[in-house]
Amino acid sequence: MQLAQKYNCSPKTIQRKIDRVKPTPKTTFLNVANVLMDTTYFGNKFGVMVFKDSITGDILFKQYVKQESNLLYLKGIEEIAKRGIKIQSIICDGRKGLFQLFPDIPVQMCNFHQVAIIRRYLTRKPKLQASKELWEITLLLKDTDKESFEGLLKQWYEKWKDFLNERKLDLNGKNRYVHKRLRSAYRSLTTNLNWLFTWYDNISLKIPHTTNAIDGHFADLKNKLRNHNGLSETRKKKFIDEFFKA
Repeated sequence: MQLAQKYNCSPKTIQRKIDRVKPTPKTTFLNVANVLMDTTYFGNKFGVMVFKDSITGDILFKQYVKQESNLLYLKGIEEIAKRGIKIQSIICDGRKGLFQLFPDIPVQMCNFHQVAIIRRYLTRKPKLQASKELWEITLLLKDTDKESFEGLLKQWYEKWKDFLNERKLDLNGKNRYVHKRLRSAYRSLTTNLNWLFTWYDNISLKIPHTTNAIDGHFADLKNKLRNHNGLSETRKKKFIDEFFKA
């Protein structure tokens, strides 16, 4: 409406002119990239999966999805490689089976996502002493090195392994673990440990240990879209195309 008043024409005229605009994607990139990848959603209609280079900040590739999947992430990485870009590392969340798709590329699990997983199991203020100590170790992820973290985790397990393995009979007479959420939190850390310090094992590559740079991009996009409530899906996608230019 503001543009229509400024240029003395109808809102529909402005909309038609905007609809005719075609975003011009970026076509030149560095030869190597540390690829951050993640997906954000717009209600239950669609999501946009984005691949961003942490070195330059360039968006290397994006695709619209109904739901993220490992296969779609693999497709995106293959598309980037087809452009002649050497992918020297991947930074992503902890989707099951995702890391194993890239045996020849160093993969870093976002430390922020790992902390969020443990928070869901233990809460921010756990009551059990064993849970408190494991939560404190988890919060050290961003401030410590691989050997120190592994050592702390091992010490914690030696101290609390009997507690961790406690069982009791439930109402149906089945022998169950008592501290299931604590066990799940510990198992998550040990299962993902090989990917939590890829940045440390490949220090010369300057791999970020979170996907915060791409999450910030998503937040900026959604803030801008809030100023244009009521856009159709087609126009919303055109806005996103122009925003990412990939």
